[in-house]
Amino acid sequence: MKINFNELEFEKKDNFNGGNLYYLVKTYNDGLNKIMYGKLVPNASIGIHTHTDSSEIIYVISGSGINICNGIEERLNAGDSHYCKKGETHTFINDGKEDLIFFATVVKQ
Repeated sequence: MKINFNELEFEKKDNFNGGNLYYLVKTYNDGLNKIMYGKLVPNASIGIHTHTDSSEIIYVISGSGINICNGIEERLNAGDSHYCKKGETHTFINDGKEDLIFFATVVKQ
């Protein structure tokens, strides 16, 4: 199945999960799983949250930022991925000067 993200509109998520500022996201959601193309603007973050019934894989396309998962901080740059397993808690922060563009999938388990 083809998903053309160029045909989807960005949705603005203000203070998502208690994060700073906002992020923009194009989402395909089949009711069970989500596939997302996201943009975190400088100084924005996705607030800390726990994946109670899903896992998430994030792939950074451009920019860089900090991902904190279960208290462990990792810098993610273009080409890096982060895997948040079911039951883990994480946040994603753009501490850079340019937009942080990423692709993410959230899979229910």
